Amino acid sequence: MARAREITIGGIPANLTATVNARVNATANLGLVAPTYVFETPVLGAQASAVLLAAYGNNSTSLAGQLTGTLTTPGGAFPFSRFDSIDSSLTAFGDLIPFFQLKWNSGVHNYMTYITGDIPLGAYESSRLANLGLGHWAIDVGGGYTYFDPKTGHEASAVLGFTYNFINPATQYQSGVDMHLDWGVSQFLTKQWQVGLVGYLYQQIGCDSGSGNRVGCFQSRVVGVGPQVGYIFPVGDLQGYLNLKAYGEFANENRPAGWNIWLTFNLSPAAPTPPTPSRPRITK
Repeated sequence: MARAREITIGGIPANLTATVNARVNATANLGLVAPTYVFETPVLGAQASAVLLAAYGNNSTSLAGQLTGTLTTPGGAFPFSRFDSIDSSLTAFGDLIPFFQLKWNSGVHNYMTYITGDIPLGAYESSRLANLGLGHWAIDVGGGYTYFDPKTGHEASAVLGFTYNFINPATQYQSGVDMHLDWGVSQFLTKQWQVGLVGYLYQQIGCDSGSGNRVGCFQSRVVGVGPQVGYIFPVGDLQGYLNLKAYGEFANENRPAGWNIWLTFNLSPAAPTPPTPSRPRITK
């Protein structure tokens, strides 16, 4: 990754065969808002909902390292060596992500399918190290399953999806199809408190391509696992839900690894209160 970014940003010619000893470090602090509309009328027997996710925040990224190799020219091959130290920081809006899903319920079993994508309207420049946009369109489809027993408080969920990335018109680089699996298991200790584990697997299953690809197939992978805690509480006539989860990443290949911490707040209509059974009337 460091080599790819250094070649792109540094304007290094494509006819360079190079190796790099470098590191890329990035810190991103993002706020995300996801207004949701739930359709009253069922669609295909399912509850349908539409979401538009938007992000705003800061990305600070740095690259430092030594690039060495051989530069091929009409006059022959020449040794090449260069040291780069690049710092980049940006505070701006990210891409827009529409999301549509269908959900079915059958007792303790819950099923869902979704389609989403990336609309590249966020801050992006191919010559900048730090960006908050992808710079290209993407479409993602998948489905999931949740087991939840309110009597025991047991909950387990998994969502599997696949992403197709369109070519980046600024770089003529196209990332391969990727697979991502998100999972979580938890236990409700009370009707309000929830604790458990969460994790994800990201695995690119298609090679990168495009006339701007200078690094070959470049398939990437990362795995994350960590704890979560959730809390349900009333907010007036509504129901609030706070969830805090953290992922420690490992087994990464051609992709950064570190820690991700997510704080999520959901606000939704409160669950209806079961009606109080009336006492039977006895007439004579």
